Amino acid sequence: MDHSTTRPADTYSPIYFLASLGAGGIAVTFFMFLMFWVPHPGQPVPVFEDITAAFATGGLALQTGITVALVGIAVFAFLNIKSLIWNLQALSAFKQTDDYAKLRQTNAEATLLAMPLALAMSVNAMFIVGLVFVPQLWSVVEYLFPLALIAFAGIGVMAFSMIGAFLGRVLSKGGVFDVTAHNSFAQLLPAFSISMIGVGFAAPAAMSTTPATVAIALVLSTVFGVAAILYTVIAAITAFASMLQHGTARESGPTLMIIVPIVTVLGILFLRQDHGLHVAFDVQVQPGETMIFLARLVSVQVAFLLLGAVVMRRQGYFRDFVIGSSTSPGSYALVCPAVAFAVMIQFFLNKGLVAAGAVAQFGVAYWAVTAVALVAQAIAIALVLRLNRQHFARRSPAMDTVPAE
Repeated sequence: MDHSTTRPADTYSPIYFLASLGAGGIAVTFFMFLMFWVPHPGQPVPVFEDITAAFATGGLALQTGITVALVGIAVFAFLNIKSLIWNLQALSAFKQTDDYAKLRQTNAEATLLAMPLALAMSVNAMFIVGLVFVPQLWSVVEYLFPLALIAFAGIGVMAFSMIGAFLGRVLSKGGVFDVTAHNSFAQLLPAFSISMIGVGFAAPAAMSTTPATVAIALVLSTVFGVAAILYTVIAAITAFASMLQHGTARESGPTLMIIVPIVTVLGILFLRQDHGLHVAFDVQVQPGETMIFLARLVSVQVAFLLLGAVVMRRQGYFRDFVIGSSTSPGSYALVCPAVAFAVMIQFFLNKGLVAAGAVAQFGVAYWAVTAVALVAQAIAIALVLRLNRQHFARRSPAMDTVPAE
């Protein structure tokens, strides 16, 4: 190793799991092209056969969209797994240090929940890769759903055990949790983690035709979804009180937008549950109800995007940590809101406005709304490329690296 230069990532933080998460999320944004532009009769998601048929019979525009989607999924799924492996190895080494022992005694212990969060995203990303690249996968998908439930159950147990260790430590005796350092939404990371596991549990509910599988998926996704909502509400209220008193921790400014991905993940969870209830148990939800439900979620996201942008702009966060030379692992938290907003706009447009008949598919208004999602997606891609270059390229050790909670 060249000791004359170093990488900011060499000073490890579990927050670096968000680099894997962001790449996996971008893969999902490309899957949205296929989800809503490629016909997929017979199943709720497009599969390899649907994509190849659409490419063979579609026009140049559709063929271009499919090509871009497939390349995007492949590239960012690769980056997702590459970053996940690096993080797992780095975390294993980090656990042998005194810094890890110190972290377990501070508020920053909650950052360890970035690991099960990234694991859950990678399972989702690999399922997407299987759908679009593996022929005849749908013929055996009913056998895969129990395996997916087992995988998410394992990740869920890990996440709950981490949360239990953290809450058990800070709630069993007073004076352990530093309220003055609670002046950000960093403590919402556990809620984000269990919401991601919940949406993974909800996938079989939306896709399986076996009532028992759907029922199990509905119940388990509900457990994790409700837990995520409760944790989000409690952590957000207490954090906001601390921010009003002490101001927002500058290096944790991006966490102000963590509500955006939580809302997207929980929104998809509820949509998947609605679909499963309809197919397996004949529960009807009207398109207009879905449209206004998604509109409310988008409204919440816009509010927190504006809040985060105002605070970080006043603090000069983008100037220093994104465009400038200073680095903070917490900068990767900026990718999640961009990804989540892009995905939510796609669902709001296609499952809300189009399904309710408010907007004609592929009309002028349709592409105007789609452009909003594409801009958010482009921002996420630019952030990942920029942050990867900042944090993983060799640089002078004199340059500034700021730890993030």
